[in-house]
Amino acid sequence: SAPGVWPGVAMEESELWVGFVGAGRMAGGLVRGLLQAGKVPASNVLASAPSDKNLDAWRELGCRTTHCNLEVVYRSTLVFLATKPHILPGVLEEIRPAVGPQHIVVSLAAGVTIQTLQRLLPPGTKVLRIMPNLPCVVQAGAMVFSRGSNAGDEEAALLKSLLSSCGLCEEVPESYIDIHTGLSGSGVAYVYLFAEALAEGAVKMGMPGALASRIAAQTLLGAAKMLLETGEHPAKLRGDVCTPGGTTIYALHQLEKGALRATVMDAVEAATNRACDMAKD
Repeated sequence: SAPGVWPGVAMEESELWVGFVGAGRMAGGLVRGLLQAGKVPASNVLASAPSDKNLDAWRELGCRTTHCNLEVVYRSTLVFLATKPHILPGVLEEIRPAVGPQHIVVSLAAGVTIQTLQRLLPPGTKVLRIMPNLPCVVQAGAMVFSRGSNAGDEEAALLKSLLSSCGLCEEVPESYIDIHTGLSGSGVAYVYLFAEALAEGAVKMGMPGALASRIAAQTLLGAAKMLLETGEHPAKLRGDVCTPGGTTIYALHQLEKGALRATVMDAVEAATNRACDMAKD
């Protein structure tokens, strides 16, 4: 049955009808977080994609699927737009007739501004924009979101409540979204590169690769957990590991010679600038 009129954030989350237009990896990560946290029953989720390639995984989770984007809008109150950015304008044109005041429309598309979304949807549409990252798939994501001019505190609170099941979720000014892409969206890849290099260093010194990879991953996880739970500045925690004349300071000297910090700062800048350029394309 189609959902009724949206009664606001106080409604039972089990009554929430959630639609995904686009069923790729990021949308799949979000829906897994929502389902694992028990935020929404799988039977209340409907996803659309052009082919069955991605939809099979959604059916295995117990979600409903369709090839019709309009059906998703008609049968959902909270609609996630999870298509590739260059496809989104055409999709917005297609779904526009079905979007009404009961809908909350949330875009995941990189580089598509709230202003563009509001222009291509009916006047008054409640629009929000989120930027997740891949670890949402394991409920350890880092997400930021911004609201459009018609989305109020209720919509922001609902989105934050739902997405907190997928990891850290912060409301930010829209200008931070491209920075988040450079820091966290792309930043996951920088960390994988670092993890790979850590493990390869251990392999070079004689440790088996599979073991080295597991230890490298746990090292990153533990270091990140300490940052989040102590609230200390990274430099303070780094200093705590360095004993005078010990192993760590010798290693850090090599990293400084390789300009690790400047290179990573350059990487965040390059990815942020690329995200800004994509918004202008």
